Amino acid sequence: MSMTVIRSVDHGSPAKKAGVRPGETLTHVGGHAIVDVLDYKFYTYDARLELTLAQPDGGSRKVLVKKREGEDLGLNFETYLMDKARSCANQCIFCFVDQLPQGMRDTLYFKDDDARLSFLMGNYITLTNLSQRELQRIIDLRISPINVSVHTTNPDLRARMLGHRNGGAGIEHMRRFAEAGIIMNCQIVSCPGINDGPELMRSMEDLAGLYPGVNSVSVVPVGLTRHREGLCSLRPYTRAEAAAVVDMVEEYGKTCMERFGTTLFWCSDEFYLQGGRGLPEDEYFEDYTQLENGVGMLRLLMTEFESAVGSVDCVESVAPFSIATGVAAAPFLRQIVDMAATKCHTMERAVYPIINHFFGETITVAGLVTGGDLIAQLRGKPLGKRLLLPVNMLRHGEDVFLDDVTIADVERELGVKVTPVNQDGFELCDAIFGE
Repeated sequence: MSMTVIRSVDHGSPAKKAGVRPGETLTHVGGHAIVDVLDYKFYTYDARLELTLAQPDGGSRKVLVKKREGEDLGLNFETYLMDKARSCANQCIFCFVDQLPQGMRDTLYFKDDDARLSFLMGNYITLTNLSQRELQRIIDLRISPINVSVHTTNPDLRARMLGHRNGGAGIEHMRRFAEAGIIMNCQIVSCPGINDGPELMRSMEDLAGLYPGVNSVSVVPVGLTRHREGLCSLRPYTRAEAAAVVDMVEEYGKTCMERFGTTLFWCSDEFYLQGGRGLPEDEYFEDYTQLENGVGMLRLLMTEFESAVGSVDCVESVAPFSIATGVAAAPFLRQIVDMAATKCHTMERAVYPIINHFFGETITVAGLVTGGDLIAQLRGKPLGKRLLLPVNMLRHGEDVFLDDVTIADVERELGVKVTPVNQDGFELCDAIFGE
């Protein structure tokens, strides 16, 4: 059955007013065939539209719709994409999904590599499974920006790292996009002795050659869990190696600043922490384009919190609280709560770094802390009246950790109220002071 069958029509929507009915199939808008959500969103932007609707009995009809420019029609389909999500055809040597333990929920094992989700949701794609039609459609519809997992611009090395014979072709796709004015934000997962050193320099030089099509590039260290049986032999960065990557990226970033007026390349916070380096100041990260890859996340949190707490009046007391986070971020959270304590000298607080036994101790980010580790390591600890957690510990939009433990489970086991807090210094300040 076609994925463009209309399942429901929002009450009061332009489509409802025009008489569009559930069960009809949207085949064309203004003569343009509707294959999936990209066609739908692009061709339904205008204020006056002609919809072609196929009927369940095999007939068809045309409907005129009037609405505000950019207003949604109000149609709902079987899936958000109006199609099946495209799975990843690669066998990346560093794939995190391949490093998950068995027995987790099925959705965690699905690897997507879908250009539509890159544009609509910010997902990163490798470009290895794009057909010529899809490549041309991205250019014709000016689908921009898209997020590209590059890893290396050496075609042979990229094919080996992605485990896909067409891996090297992705660089040619990027050149086509850059020439067409498509903006790309890029990611390099750096593996010691494989795509760093001279290969990293080559990649930076090649990507800089695609500016302004390439708008930003993050360089992040490979994440390795303890569940790597039968996978490619990889190791984490040593302190000296991580520092060397930071130095290389920062130095080349200075060259880009002189040439383009932007640093263009940034290491993730995790690289600075692994290399024992202090985080750069706020202005270094420019517009924080690569926040989702952990670039400048801790600096922005501290900058926002400092601004927020500066407007807080001194108070006699706040409800005692604790914060649990990953090992990497714990020192920064301690600085933040100490900053908060200048506005309340009786503040009872604690910051607990949670060691990741579930995935392995080399995983130090807060977003991969599980409910089980949280409970095991906080049981019996003084937690105050409330436990603040980064919201990225939870499945998006839900109250479930990666190991299917829920917030309610944590509250029951630890006997404390749990409050998830967004990665935002102002919200954290409100949470601490009880607003």
